[in-house]
Amino acid sequence: QVQLVESGGGLVQSGGSLRLSCAASKSSISIYVMHWYRQAPGKQRELVAAITSGGGTNYADFVKGRFTISRDNAKNTVYLQMNNLKPEDTAVYYCKSFRVGLGASWGQGTQVTVSS
Repeated sequence: QVQLVESGGGLVQSGGSLRLSCAASKSSISIYVMHWYRQAPGKQRELVAAITSGGGTNYADFVKGRFTISRDNAKNTVYLQMNNLKPEDTAVYYCKSFRVGLGASWGQGTQVTVSS
């Protein structure tokens, strides 16, 4: 099963940028659909973006045009470039891998805080 470790979170001002990384170990991510989710205090976890093994991407409406998901299979890492951050983007961001028949794995999350 894949093990995932997120990094790159932090405190940033509104309008700023961050790049999150999700480093995988114990298995190659090349065959997995990779996702970024987020969970704000008191709210349900929600999907932010996903990228297929072939590189196809999908975004939640609230991040379209601001966030970009990408993957580097050679580095076994997935990224989330976040631009024009808003206070409502404040949340813990989680990485998830999924493949039919192999199930899902989650990272421990990384905190993103956007100040106004």
